[in-house]
Amino acid sequence: MFTIPDFLKAKTEGRPLVMVTCYDAFSASILQATDIDAVLVGDSLAMVIHGYDSTLAATTSLMETHSRAVRSGGPDLCIVADMPFLTTRRGLKSAVEAAGRLMRAGANAVKIEGADGHEEIIPHLINSGIPVMGHLGLTPQFVNLLGGYRVQGKEAANAERILQAAQKLESLGCFALVLECVPEQLARNISSVLTIPTIGIGAGSGTDGQILVLHDLLGLTSGKKPRFVRQYLEGARLMEQAVNTFVADARERRFPSAQESYGVRDGKTVPMETLL
Repeated sequence: MFTIPDFLKAKTEGRPLVMVTCYDAFSASILQATDIDAVLVGDSLAMVIHGYDSTLAATTSLMETHSRAVRSGGPDLCIVADMPFLTTRRGLKSAVEAAGRLMRAGANAVKIEGADGHEEIIPHLINSGIPVMGHLGLTPQFVNLLGGYRVQGKEAANAERILQAAQKLESLGCFALVLECVPEQLARNISSVLTIPTIGIGAGSGTDGQILVLHDLLGLTSGKKPRFVRQYLEGARLMEQAVNTFVADARERRFPSAQESYGVRDGKTVPMETLL
């Protein structure tokens, strides 16, 4: 099983880390059989699974439920769970309670967006036995302040601010850092400065690892796809074809066959008493 210390080991050895999001037991059971390093129970589940227009709708209860489902389906997975909106902004008690619920639900670590205002909370969680992953660049919980889902760090001043925030998160004890939607050169610079690994999403190839939303790479999401998404399967089209084939088979009475029916042998109905 991949563990939290293995994040740093991977960077030391120069082996790229690979993560995907995971929201349910079914997906977790499949991912456990793959070569993935770790999964993120992201608050993006509010959008991908529940249909909200932002991650702000994800509550601790919702994250707890999905974390428990992922652990159930993937008992050997290394799981990082997102701390939902505002849970780190109500003081230590709120943060510890939320993080504790996610850990008890099966997470191995939690992820926190942003650096400012977390100077006390991050070390406190770590000293309480809760590993913390950082997240900078496009931080979806700040979408209203950012004015939308836009690339961050294009201007020199903002790039320097993100670099300094990354160094702060490392000094606070984060074991890894997600860099989302930042210019490739900025991500490369940050990755070269930090001793902890960086995991990019829309941050180019210079990070220490990559993460994608599972539904994006499987082609299960609709609408315009971000530039950084590579689709590895036309999942939605394949599902549509499979369902329509089932509908046609059922309407033409090709399904179920004798082999798929109880009480039928060699195409003939078996007497009921033989089934008892």
